[in-house]
Amino acid sequence: MTDLGDRVTALLPRARTELAELVAIRSVAGADSGLADECLRAGEWVASAFRAEGFADAHLVPTADGSAAVVGTRPCADPDAPTVLLHAHYDVQPPSDGDAWRTPPFTLTEVGGRWYGRGAADGKGNILMHLTALRALGEEVPVHLKLVVEGSAEQGTGGLEAFVPEHADLLRADAVLVCDTGDAAVGKPALTVSLPSMVNAVLTVEALERDLHPGTFGGAAPDALAALVAMLASVRDERGTTTVRDLPDDQVSSGAPYPPERLRSDAAPVRGVDLVGDGTIADMLWARRALTVLGIDGPPVPGAAAAIVPRARARLNLRIPPGVTPLQAQRALVAHLHEVAPWRVRIEIETEAVGEPFRARTDGPTHRAMLEAMREAYGRTPERLGRGGPIPLCTVLADTYPDAEILLVGVEGPRSHVHAPDESVHPGELRDMALVEASFLRGYGASASG
Repeated sequence: MTDLGDRVTALLPRARTELAELVAIRSVAGADSGLADECLRAGEWVASAFRAEGFADAHLVPTADGSAAVVGTRPCADPDAPTVLLHAHYDVQPPSDGDAWRTPPFTLTEVGGRWYGRGAADGKGNILMHLTALRALGEEVPVHLKLVVEGSAEQGTGGLEAFVPEHADLLRADAVLVCDTGDAAVGKPALTVSLPSMVNAVLTVEALERDLHPGTFGGAAPDALAALVAMLASVRDERGTTTVRDLPDDQVSSGAPYPPERLRSDAAPVRGVDLVGDGTIADMLWARRALTVLGIDGPPVPGAAAAIVPRARARLNLRIPPGVTPLQAQRALVAHLHEVAPWRVRIEIETEAVGEPFRARTDGPTHRAMLEAMREAYGRTPERLGRGGPIPLCTVLADTYPDAEILLVGVEGPRSHVHAPDESVHPGELRDMALVEASFLRGYGASASG
């Protein structure tokens, strides 16, 4: 192992201790979480940690959605050195069903060689990746550094996306590390090079003015929940392929293959349940349209009355790969739902959020420096992957800084189960990606000065 690698490994116990501190802060973003004080405490923790690593001016700044971001700078001695912007986020998803967790969500717990806890990978693990890389380098950082750690990435309200163009000079950089992705698998490095567009919408179906007794009206009165189920069934065919009309369905992934057996291991479908889709796994994950039903409102099973449901709702997420705009996807989804609505039920479709597609440059010096850093740290050639979830910030950064190269990396591997119960990070990934970041910063600075 290199001297830099030895330093990163020696820092891992400290990283675990601090990750445990940060995970214990319940920084669930959103006005309805009731945890605004916890979010502020997490932001202050991050600012303090980076001040200790040379970002003397690290502080919280308010953003338009009511959250706060940590910003800071750390110049180096060479005025002509390039500038690298380090990104992460300290807010986390709600723990959802706490009973579904094998460990307490806000207590970092080691099980089977992985560290479990909400935010252990998605957000807070990447913060510790940055801190560990910086500590390993010490004063040997040959680039100017800027920092932005946002507090509302998970609530999707665009706080940082609005902040960036309004404060363009504050965050301007030659290279940006957007740290909200991960490797192909433990020990298999990867760069994410494409992100889809996205539409989140709420579908409301109304069929009756009020509840009706099924013994009196069942079989003739329209049932809103049955109508909703029929409409949702129309968006997938018998193989599970998304069938929203007027959207392309023949794209092919240009990234590394994703073997079916690896997906079975990563996603853990119930024994005997088929994988879905009519393309390769990589095609279905990263190159094709995909509609997911995120939630349904209807009477809960416990205590459900014997009544025909007059009104039902569903929250939908439609992902579309690069090449289709969110507006095109939104229009196609709305037209499809109107066309398949049965019995002339009244429907309303509210678009909650959209995300623009993104494709990273792969021919520049920053990309090459990151590939080399990954080869050095892992001892193998990294893969280039797509990612199924959009990161709207990437498009804003690309529009605001057209000459900057944006790299998507992080510690969120497929087995991290981000956004779900039992989120976790593999300590080996945290170690290896901290080494990657440290090697990248050192190598990128040296190549720019050479």
